[in-house]
Amino acid sequence: MDVTIDAITNNIQLALAPVFLLTAVATLINAISGRLARSVDRMRTINKLMHSDHHFSDSARQQMLLEANEAKMRGRLCTVAIFFDVLSGLFISLTVLELFFFQAGAVRSLHTDYVIWTFVLGLVAFMTSLGFVLAEIIYAYRSASWDSPHS
Repeated sequence: MDVTIDAITNNIQLALAPVFLLTAVATLINAISGRLARSVDRMRTINKLMHSDHHFSDSARQQMLLEANEAKMRGRLCTVAIFFDVLSGLFISLTVLELFFFQAGAVRSLHTDYVIWTFVLGLVAFMTSLGFVLAEIIYAYRSASWDSPHS
């Protein structure tokens, strides 16, 4: 195990390179969480209106039910996107740890294939998360109720 300052600096630099991808993961989680919160708030507002003493026409009540179901579907899409984003963060974090321990010489029994697989799985999970975010955005646009009746 090489313990010179140059070797230690090189090990840290190599291990921290994927950490920049973790910044993207955290930013995406933050963005999706905001979309999820708005969707949940909208669903709660609609449910509160539907169960209030207001008298709505049948078409308005039907539209509110439709919007509540759409908000529920958007929430599900956001939740799945967050799941894959967190999974991506876990795989990339494993990659960072593996790179650090391999470079430091602390672990010799593991194969370098693990580094490749955890990084690739992290990227695949991140791309899957992006796909669900895109699906949620398209669904939100299409379900915007551009022609909804007013109560």
